[in-house]
Amino acid sequence: MSLNISEQRVQLLIRIMLFMTLTVIVVACYPPINKHFQYSYEIGKPWRYDLLTAEFDFPIYKPDEVIAAEREKLLSQLPTYLRLDKAEMDSAITLVAADSTLSPRTAKKISDELRTIYTTGIISAHLQQQLEADNIAEVFIIDDKHVSVKAKLSDFYTGKTAYEHIIKQVPQFTSELTASLLRPNVLVDSVATSLAQQQALSALSSTSGMIQSGEQIINRGDIVTAERYQVLRSLQKAYEEKSLNETHNIAVIAGEVIFVGCFLMLFFLYLYLFRPKIFNRLRSILCIMLLPTLWVGISAIIIRTTDLSIYIVPFAFIPIVIRLFFDSRTGLFTHWITVLLVAFMAPEPMEFIFLQVAAGMTAVSSLKDITQRSQLAKTSFMIFLTYAATYCALALVEKGTVSIDDAWNLGYLAISSLMLLTAYGFIYLLEKLFGFTSSITLVELTNVNSDLMLRFAEQAPGTFQHSLQVSNLATEAAKKINANSLLVRTGALYHDIGKMAHPEYFTENQDGGANPLNDMTLTQAAQTVINHVADGIALAKKEGLPQQIINFIAMHHGTGKALYFYNTYANQHPGQTIDPAPFTYPGPMPDSKETGILMMADAVEAASRSLQQYTEQSIDALVDKIVSAQVASGQLANTPLSFHDIEEIKEVFKDKIKNVYHHRIQYPELKR
Repeated sequence: MSLNISEQRVQLLIRIMLFMTLTVIVVACYPPINKHFQYSYEIGKPWRYDLLTAEFDFPIYKPDEVIAAEREKLLSQLPTYLRLDKAEMDSAITLVAADSTLSPRTAKKISDELRTIYTTGIISAHLQQQLEADNIAEVFIIDDKHVSVKAKLSDFYTGKTAYEHIIKQVPQFTSELTASLLRPNVLVDSVATSLAQQQALSALSSTSGMIQSGEQIINRGDIVTAERYQVLRSLQKAYEEKSLNETHNIAVIAGEVIFVGCFLMLFFLYLYLFRPKIFNRLRSILCIMLLPTLWVGISAIIIRTTDLSIYIVPFAFIPIVIRLFFDSRTGLFTHWITVLLVAFMAPEPMEFIFLQVAAGMTAVSSLKDITQRSQLAKTSFMIFLTYAATYCALALVEKGTVSIDDAWNLGYLAISSLMLLTAYGFIYLLEKLFGFTSSITLVELTNVNSDLMLRFAEQAPGTFQHSLQVSNLATEAAKKINANSLLVRTGALYHDIGKMAHPEYFTENQDGGANPLNDMTLTQAAQTVINHVADGIALAKKEGLPQQIINFIAMHHGTGKALYFYNTYANQHPGQTIDPAPFTYPGPMPDSKETGILMMADAVEAASRSLQQYTEQSIDALVDKIVSAQVASGQLANTPLSFHDIEEIKEVFKDKIKNVYHHRIQYPELKR
């Protein structure tokens, strides 16, 4: 049994899988949905909100400074635990026994005194000074059975008192042996000390009471005292802990999936209904999906791992980039979806939404196309002004004043606005990843001083001039019907670069000389001319031109005929059925307003050079004839051009050609 699945169905399934994958990724990026404590408060300021009561029982946490003071006091009261290192005693006794200069009786007496000294303990001067500095007079000695015995600091021998004791008891003891036999063996027992500290600190309470569910905390107008401040801080901490405990709750995860899925489904539905060109292009969907996913992930990292404000994230990046590659409506829709997703993480969600929506609208309104660096700088400045005005307005409405904390947030917003200046690099990266063409690239390609354009002007000067004229015609027509004038200008400049391969075959480059096409058969001559399309595509790919520009090269003749050769051949073979294939361009036909405009402009400009007289009537008749023939042959059928658009384009062509070939007065000769 074989499954017959159409290509359309496969593409739809791919998009559904992408949607589900994006949902999972966004949910995975989410920090726990915070049961936000939606209040701001300061000690000494009145409570601006309605009566606040406890929704659940929670402890009152002590201030950090109080806990630190109690901890320090507790640790200072803990006893100091020491231990005796018996290895030092064994080493000293071994040295005495090995000394052949001592008599057995003297060696035994020295060994006995060393045992007495080391059993009591020799303390180093450094440790003694450290303990005395901490006002410690009594310590605990941990013996071999892990039993602690209290001892006074004064009971220990020092290096000096140990030497004096042994000299007194054993006069034969020489000072040369002091360094070897009398070493400090009193050490701090870090294990016992650490255990004692842990036990003491575990008993230290971090709370100072409880608030019962339903208990009144603070009412509108009450002053936030230090005690109330600590209760509010404890309630905020309780909210955070309650939210964290629900992170792995299945119901919470299901809610997140439904929440994210609904917004993304609405977004996909918008693309499907209103932007089918974007929806049907996988790389376009991938690019648009990348931005919300990336920004949600960045926001999650900022919230989870740093103390930075969420306002430092440049959300206005999204409408700028989407507007540049697609359109302003899609840019706003993508931006708003991202903002709504991130709002559930933001500490102040409503404030966050107001700020980012205002910034997105400013970005779309102030930046139609990026053709100059100054445009992005101006947009960045306008976005910051929007941020500042909106934020200050919200602060005045909520608090009646702008505080120092607000100044910090304004600083974060300023940083995010400055980060928009890096959009040039981000746009270039997206161009390379997804094969898009931005207005920045188009402006660079219209530079007639580029290496390719200079070679074009040198190798095929007539064709180059023709391309400039076509570019002017097509640009004016595009402006008239609100098409992409920059794109059509660029496409027109490059549409005939294939003639650089054999410029001598085209009349505009022959400069009145012999036409080599006359030495070929009509079918050979037609194929030679038609090949300039394939040559142009090959050269464009070699030069790394964008696919959008290559489309202009491929479509500027559509599937039309090389009419000069076809008509001549037909006239020479009357009554015969003529095969049009050798005389037909390979296509494809134009599929956009811009490529359709170029086809008309190219044919009209080329034909206008063959007019015997440039009168208003002859120009009007020529334009009507050329464009009507293209419409009748179906060459514009795949474009979204309406009949009204075509009529306006024809009027532009007529006016421009009349201006080019207008009558000029003859200058009189100077009579001497």
